[in-house]
This record gives sequence, structure tokens and C-alpha cells, in this order.
Amino acid sequence: MAEAAGYDRLAMSVEPMRRLATVLDLPVEDERRPYEIVAGMIVEKASPTFEHGEAQGAAAAHARRFGGGPGGGGPVGWWIAVEVDVELEPHELYRPDVAGWRRDRTPERPAGWPVRIRPDWVCEILSPSTAARDLGPKLRTYHHHGVEHVWIVDPEHRTLTVYRHGNEGYVVARVAGADEVMVVEPFDGLPLQVGVLFGVEEDAPTGHPRGGTGR
Repeated sequence: MAEAAGYDRLAMSVEPMRRLATVLDLPVEDERRPYEIVAGMIVEKASPTFEHGEAQGAAAAHARRFGGGPGGGGPVGWWIAVEVDVELEPHELYRPDVAGWRRDRTPERPAGWPVRIRPDWVCEILSPSTAARDLGPKLRTYHHHGVEHVWIVDPEHRTLTVYRHGNEGYVVARVAGADEVMVVEPFDGLPLQVGVLFGVEEDAPTGHPRGGTGR
């Protein structure tokens, strides 16, 4: 009897194996809604607020200044996309708010759905309902797959945190407030007025520009 009771306790302690989702499990709809797959679970991205959309647009506009070609920010250049589904592995499908691929590493523009070329830079705009995922499992997966640079934009606290890939995890390269102007990696050469991410006009008074990335 004791042996049976012990077996029952062991059986109760073992949860049934959960089947991990892939892109084939996403809901079929006329238009793809903002779903992600995080650690094998299908989750829906938060509906964007005005503040979220404003930050996303400003981050994309700054990155596109380095797009390449005539006046495109030098010989490297970038492919920049907003809310493109990126599959990093079969059970990890993310839709970064903004993503960028270096043209010297990815000569051809990423195409198709989902994109299966990992970005070199991503920007995530925090929302209260998704911040834990963005700063937890997604950040770890970005690091595991070699995404070199991650921006985390926090509209609530009006801060930009810039992460740089390190051996054991991401290293915080910069934390900037809305009143700062600085050159922010990986986009060297042109300063970013951080306040534009939060609705501050480009010509509004700000602090003095700060130095480059120091890499």
C-alpha cells in the first residue's frame, strides 16, 4: 500500500507533457493578427497605445536614416522593418516592434513569411501586459541566436535601454532619458534625440549630445 501511495504521489507531481506550438498552429485568419510563439506557447501581442505607436515610428525613422544607398548612412547600410514575424527556431516566433538586418551580412532583402534570418538589431516597445516576456524569455532567445543589439523603449518611464551582446548575456550599454541626445549603437554617426521616442519635437530643448558607443 505504501508503495502504491508513493507511486500516486509521483504521478500527480509529473505534469502532462505540453505540446510545443509552431507556426502551423497559429490561428488561420484573413489577416495575420499580432501573435507570437514564446517558449512554445501562442500569445497575442498587446494592442498598441498611441504612445507605443509613436515610439515605434520614431525608432524606425531613426534606423532608416542608415538604410544604405545614396545618403543612407555609409557603406554598411541596413534593412529596416516594422512588425515582421521572425522565426528564430521552431517554437520561437517573435514580432519585434522594429528590426534591422545589416546589408553586409544579409545582402538580399529578407522576404517571405516568416522571416528566418535572425536580425542584427531589434527594438521592443514595452507594454505592461508584455514587458515580462520582452525582458525575460524573448531577450534570452535573442541572445542565444546572436542578435547583437537590442533596444528596450519604456514609454511609461520615458527611458531607452540599449543592450549589447555579451558572452554570458546582454550587457547594458546605455540607459538614456527623454532629455538626452546621443549617438546610440549600432547606429553610429548621427545622434538620436531620445525624446522623439516619447513625442518630444526634434527642435525642443534637450541636453547636450553625448559621445559614441565606445565599442
